[in-house]
Amino acid sequence: MKTFGGFRSGDEFFYGELRGDHVHILAKPYWIQIQPIGEVFPLANLQIDLPVAPSKLIAVGLNYADHITEMKRTPLGTPLIWFKSPSSLLPHHGAIEIAFPEHQTDFEVELAVVIGKTAKNVPAERALDCVFGYTIGLDISDRDLQKSEKQFGRCKSFDTYTPIGPFVYANADVSDVSVELWQNGALRQSARTSRMIYSVAQIISFTSQSLTLLPGDLILTGTPAGVGPIHAGDQLEAAIDNWPRLRNSVVIAQHGVRTRNAVGTSATTI
Repeated sequence: MKTFGGFRSGDEFFYGELRGDHVHILAKPYWIQIQPIGEVFPLANLQIDLPVAPSKLIAVGLNYADHITEMKRTPLGTPLIWFKSPSSLLPHHGAIEIAFPEHQTDFEVELAVVIGKTAKNVPAERALDCVFGYTIGLDISDRDLQKSEKQFGRCKSFDTYTPIGPFVYANADVSDVSVELWQNGALRQSARTSRMIYSVAQIISFTSQSLTLLPGDLILTGTPAGVGPIHAGDQLEAAIDNWPRLRNSVVIAQHGVRTRNAVGTSATTI
């Protein structure tokens, strides 16, 4: 299994391959070409930034039976997909900014898929050939807006509402791995990907019938039961298998002109 990510040294951003405790800098985004330039940094000297820059951010809903039950929904018979804004992406150790603190805003932990090859009308049996790798994602959801608007795009696309990372793992077997979320140290969600109604291959195949998936695109594959509200001051930790956990804090959004959210922290605190 190979590990990739986005990193920052001062004002310089780059993609790299993590080998042990060192990051090998790449000439291009890893999903386009893995081309080391010969420059290597200790991971401890870098900040962890967003690991991917998708042209499309696609979410899948109602993909675990227990979550369908807790949301009082019924199975649709096909995957439920919608778009989230790529500007909602947030890196490891970034702060989730609650847009409407008077609304119920929930956490949802999910396995995320990074596409590595162009996919259009791809059959399920070949769909995994189009995967570059996998990462951990959160789908932060404003339930008040979701219920009132009957659509999912806006309620899940506020800035910072899609934490992702810390890294992307190529050649990983995710057919039966744990998916977990802790809120302030308490385990809130726990399931295995083998419980998904639609597999990664089925999701990719279904999605590609409607649109063309491009290298670097990101798909969130759905959340298990246990979703619940977040509040300012919360600390969230999301985990898949034994990968380093995705850690994010929660604050109230400061309205007005927004600058770039603080990204990452010293890698020694993963």
